[in-house]
Amino acid sequence: MTINPQDNGSNGSTPTPEELREQVEGTREELGQTVEALAAKADVKAQTQHKAAQVKSQVQDKATQALRLAQDKTPEPVREKAAQTKEQIARAAAAVADKFQEKAPDPVREKAYQATETARGNRGLLIAGVAALAVLVLVRRKKRGC
Repeated sequence: MTINPQDNGSNGSTPTPEELREQVEGTREELGQTVEALAAKADVKAQTQHKAAQVKSQVQDKATQALRLAQDKTPEPVREKAAQTKEQIARAAAAVADKFQEKAPDPVREKAYQATETARGNRGLLIAGVAALAVLVLVRRKKRGC
């Protein structure tokens, strides 16, 4: 950057050392901001992560909206039946788990435990998927007249 002596605010006189220091400091600040902006544009990984987070949030929002819409359109008797079915499935799963614990060898139990922990980490998504599937099955049964 070239310093124009006429822009120093001193009416054509030679800038003082203090004025030069202020100009240099201002130029440094501008340069620092420019470098930060360029670095942010060049950080593709951060941009990708940011975009992925946005997309994930949008997908979650749409899934939540779809679930609410399905719940709103589902008649009360169907929702009650879904709740009953959920309870039956939970009881059956508990019974199977108990039998599995009694009869499965240790390495198999360890793998099952790891899979269960992974599923628990994604519990919200898993529950939403199961609920949507249950609603879909019940609505289709009702439409078929079964």
